[in-house]
Amino acid sequence: MRTARKGSVEMPAFVRQLVKETEKRVSSFFKGGRGGAAEGEQPGKGEKEEVIPSPYLDRPVLDKLMEEGCARWGLTYALGSMQGWRANMEDFHNCVPQLGGELADWSFFAVFDGHAGSMVAQYCSQHLLGHILATGGMGPEDDPEKVKGAIIEGFLQTDKHLHSVARREGWERGGTTVVATLISPYYIYFTNCGDSRAMLCRSGQVCFSTEDHKPYSPLEKERIESAGGSVSFQRINGSLAVSRALGDFSYKGAENRTPSQQMVSPEPEVCVVERSPADEFLVLACDGVWDTISNEELCAFIHNRLRVCTDLRDVCSQVIDLCLYKGSLDNISIILLCFPGAPQLSAEALHQEAELEDLLESKVAEIYNELCARGEEPDLLSVLTVLASTAIPGLPPGGGIQSKRNCIISAYYQQRETHKATVPNGLGGS
Repeated sequence: MRTARKGSVEMPAFVRQLVKETEKRVSSFFKGGRGGAAEGEQPGKGEKEEVIPSPYLDRPVLDKLMEEGCARWGLTYALGSMQGWRANMEDFHNCVPQLGGELADWSFFAVFDGHAGSMVAQYCSQHLLGHILATGGMGPEDDPEKVKGAIIEGFLQTDKHLHSVARREGWERGGTTVVATLISPYYIYFTNCGDSRAMLCRSGQVCFSTEDHKPYSPLEKERIESAGGSVSFQRINGSLAVSRALGDFSYKGAENRTPSQQMVSPEPEVCVVERSPADEFLVLACDGVWDTISNEELCAFIHNRLRVCTDLRDVCSQVIDLCLYKGSLDNISIILLCFPGAPQLSAEALHQEAELEDLLESKVAEIYNELCARGEEPDLLSVLTVLASTAIPGLPPGGGIQSKRNCIISAYYQQRETHKATVPNGLGGS
C-alpha cells in the first residue's frame, strides 16, 4: 500500500532539450496565436499591448510537483501539478485521505485554481475544509442533505472570512475556483465553484461530471445581469472568465443582494452520487486540463494507463504531458483518486505497450533516415510532423500520438547520437 510521499520530480533531460531547440519556432504561436488575457485581467488594446506584461512565458516551466498517498479503507491517490506556459503558478490543492475522529473513513480532496494572483487560492486551500467541518453537518449518520448544507455553508463562511483578510492584505482583485470531493463510506459528494471539473469513471465509462460555471451559461448570465453586470467576450464585464469563485470581491458589491446573488457567486454546486463497487477512479482537475481534453477522452486514457502503470504519480505526469502537448497554456493540476475497483496491471496491456514503443522507435528511425537521404536536416519538429501524419495502430485511447511524444523524443535523440558517430558534425543541430 502506498504511503504519503512528497517532492519535486525533475523533468527528463530530453524534454528540456526539446524546449531549447523548438522555443523560437513555437513561442510566437503559444504567446500570440492562441494567447489571451489572464482571467481577471482586461485585455490590452493597440499601442498598450507592449507595456502590459504577458501572462505567458517564452518557454514553459516543466518541473512537476508530485504527491501520493492512501486511505485505510482502500483509496489510493496521486497529485500532479505544473506551471506550464503561465507566467506564475496559481494552482493549489488539499489532499486529506482521512479526516480523523468519527470521520476517519471520510476523505477530502480539492483543487484551487487561482486568478489575478495566487494568494486567494493559497488561503482557501488552507482554510476551506476547516470551515466546512466547523458547521457540524457531517457525522456518522451521513445524511446527504446535511452534508450538502455543510459544504455550501463552509464555502460561504470561507468567502466571508476571506473578505476581511483581502481588505487587509489587498487581495480584492484575486480569486479562485474550487473543485472538491468529499468521500464518505456511502456517498461521493462533488462540489464545484467555477470552471474546474470533477469526473467519476465507473465500469470504464464516465458516470458523472460537474458542470462548469461560465458567464455565458443562461442561469449564470441572468444572475450577472440582475446584479448590474454584463457578459461580453464570454467574460463578466469583458474581464473575468468565471461566474462563481471565492474572492473576486470587486464583483460582489451589489447592494441589497445576498452573496449568492452577486455577479460572482461563492456558492458551490453540490451533487451526491451513491458509491458503487464498480467505481474505478475519480479525477479533480483545473481548466488547464479540460481545455484540451474531453471527459470521455480522459476517462479512456487513464483507464488505459492504469493497466500499464503501477505508480499513480506516473499516470498524473502522463496526463499533464498530454495536455501540454495538446496545447494547454494554463497551469495544469490533477488529482487522481483510485477506488478498490480501479483497473489493475495487465500482462497483455504491457505487451501491447512494448510493441507500440518498438513500432514508434522504428518509425522514427525510418523517417530520420529518409530525411537524411533527401539531404534534409532531420530536426525534431520535422520528424514529429511526418510521424503525426502516419497511421500508428495501438495508440492509447483518448491520448493519440501526443501521449507518446516522450517516447518519440527519446527515440529521436537516440537516432541523432547514432548518426553523430558516423557523420563528423552531426545533423541534428546543437
